[in-house]
Amino acid sequence: MIKICSFLPAATQMIYDLGLQDYLYGVTFECLPQALAEKQKVVRCVLEDNHYSSEEIDSIFSASKAQGKSLYYVDEEVLQAIEPDIIFTQDVCEVCQIDTACTAAAVAKLKKQPRLIPLTPQSLDDVFTTVVTIATAVGQEDMAYRHLSKLQARIDWLVDAQRAHRAMPRRVMLMEWTKPIYNCGHWIPYQIACAGGIDMLSNPGGDSIVTPWEKIVRYDPEVLVIAPCGFAVDRTLEEMHLLTELSGWQSLQAVQNQQVFIADYDLFTQPSAATLVDGIELLAGLFHSEIINVPERLQRKYRWYARESVKA
Repeated sequence: MIKICSFLPAATQMIYDLGLQDYLYGVTFECLPQALAEKQKVVRCVLEDNHYSSEEIDSIFSASKAQGKSLYYVDEEVLQAIEPDIIFTQDVCEVCQIDTACTAAAVAKLKKQPRLIPLTPQSLDDVFTTVVTIATAVGQEDMAYRHLSKLQARIDWLVDAQRAHRAMPRRVMLMEWTKPIYNCGHWIPYQIACAGGIDMLSNPGGDSIVTPWEKIVRYDPEVLVIAPCGFAVDRTLEEMHLLTELSGWQSLQAVQNQQVFIADYDLFTQPSAATLVDGIELLAGLFHSEIINVPERLQRKYRWYARESVKA
């Protein structure tokens, strides 16, 4: 049987979603709990198990990038023992995960040279294509198309519901980081569009970038979604003061109308096809709650910040 290693959590998630986990032998320290319980950890990070602030994390990664260093490393002894045939890697974001160049340097020392398959989606369609790439690599292409057909049907239902009710697009901003503030990029603007929103501060198909607070205040979103990369809801709540203490926060339309939501990162910045469709379903329920309900299984994946404020 073909042996696979996944050097990015999104690929690991898709492998499990497709039911191909028997091919998987090695994963990263950030992969889903089931994979960490069953597979060997191959990719590690020097920041593992540390609790840095958003600003500290940004500073550490910026310094690392400026020095041409990576904070990720491969446990070469474990990788050698696995002897993988295929390694899935990525070049979308060198901050979030180990990249292909670092992977190539590590595998160069192996006796058996694996095939490196970079997964580098830029849009939602690209993420769907990635599912096919993964399944095809192990000769299971048909499984990918069956999986994608079900996901597309879920998106089509949401779009049809909005059309049937003549729902107007909401003016939205989704933040990928809070200090400094980053807009959203790559596939996330496409998620927002499918859910019935438009984010004019986003960068479709490209990297997220630092966005001045003054620009956000002028844009004045109707709905604000905060989903920092790598942070679950509770972690984000710890640092909401970074936003609420900014001048102009209280005057934002989203704040005034209690349309501020905090969401788990894995619905957006972890690009597995199924989790991104979950993200679309969540956003549609937030943008158009009068016609679409957030699925019960996703209720724990977000918080309505107005409610959190009242509790405090």
